[in-house]
Amino acid sequence: MKKVLVMFMLVFAFSTAFTSCRDTNKEKGDIEDAADDMGDAIEDAADDVGDAVEEGVDEVKENTGTGGTDDN
Repeated sequence: MKKVLVMFMLVFAFSTAFTSCRDTNKEKGDIEDAADDMGDAIEDAADDVGDAVEEGVDEVKENTGTGGTDDN
């Protein structure tokens, strides 16, 4: 009975060791492309936020009479 239990424990240990070390089949290029795309999206969003802030500042200047450029 002890030999069966020991063999079962060894098989279990080897199976968990080998299944936890599998390759994920993801290529490094795919991850780099995704990171580049994310960086571009962040830059575009930052530009949009900057434009909106400038537009808001111009609007406040127009409404308070302290300057600004008219969009019309």
